[in-house]
Amino acid sequence: LEDNARTPSGVSYMLENREAMLRLCPELFRSLRVAAVDSYPDRLLQTMQSVAPRGGSAAPTCVVLTPGHYNSAYYEHSFLADSMGVELVEAADLFVDDDKVWMRTVAGPTRVDVIYRRIDDDFLDPLVFRPDSALGVPGLIAAYAAGNVAIMNAPGNGIADDKAIYSYMPEIVRFYAGGEAKLPNVETWRCREPEALRYVLDHLDEVVVKLVDGSGGYGMLVGPTASKQEIEDFRRALIAEPHRYIAQPTLALSTVPTLAPEGLAPRHVDFRPFVLTGSKGIQVVPGGLTRVALREGSLVVNSSQGGGTKDSFVLMNEPGQSQNQSQGALGGGMTESQNGMSQSQGSSLA
Repeated sequence: LEDNARTPSGVSYMLENREAMLRLCPELFRSLRVAAVDSYPDRLLQTMQSVAPRGGSAAPTCVVLTPGHYNSAYYEHSFLADSMGVELVEAADLFVDDDKVWMRTVAGPTRVDVIYRRIDDDFLDPLVFRPDSALGVPGLIAAYAAGNVAIMNAPGNGIADDKAIYSYMPEIVRFYAGGEAKLPNVETWRCREPEALRYVLDHLDEVVVKLVDGSGGYGMLVGPTASKQEIEDFRRALIAEPHRYIAQPTLALSTVPTLAPEGLAPRHVDFRPFVLTGSKGIQVVPGGLTRVALREGSLVVNSSQGGGTKDSFVLMNEPGQSQNQSQGALGGGMTESQNGMSQSQGSSLA
């Protein structure tokens, strides 16, 4: 449906869900060959170290930059920093001098090589983006442009999050990879195109309309469940600013048994995989975040809209594979790719 490349969240829920399942249902992991996901923090740290600026320290200093404890994902920021054994920092903990980023410590300034930022582009650097940002580090982008610090995910990669750009992914894959995408796109109408806009306006009660830069389940219309007033409100918005919207067909999302007030009941789910890309290749986590629409009949799975999560099992096919579910294990069935060629370790999604 879309990509999340700026500040993708939810991986801590994947890890905590697995921990809960290991405690509650250990017999499942004895009878099923489930690929481990607990190596993710180690893999993330390795990825951060792999993109450290050349000529820097042999042991790069990596940090996680958070907006602070008022952010809804602060738990995840803290969890990942703790799991990787790196510092969790806020803007006040960092400063830039001579186009280099430094961290304030009790032992004096320490140079920072890699920043895993969980702050949107607009707030990263008040000297370049929003001047009123108190969450960013003045001079950070200058240090980044000078090649003295690596930022994950890179500033500007939010273009991949744009839902209109998503509609071009088959062409992008064909151009860069020389072949067809293995996963087909969901049909997407770009409302800035007159013909597409006419179709969407004529079928508002059938489609899902989204802001191209929206997230969290906000600014969207689910036609089949919307009221007449909501549909008319979106009709006016589309006519006024069609370039801000795309539309997609209402998909029949899969359902899974979920414990509801009335007992076990079907609830709609979607799946969010996690991919790490560093200088040594691409790694796909053999698991992911299954998001659940907890309200009966709802198709909105976002946690900010009342959604929940479930553990996701990827079953290993080959008998010789590691099944270690202990924290920090580096086996874990990670699927690796070098230069776009997948080195699959024989897994299937359950």
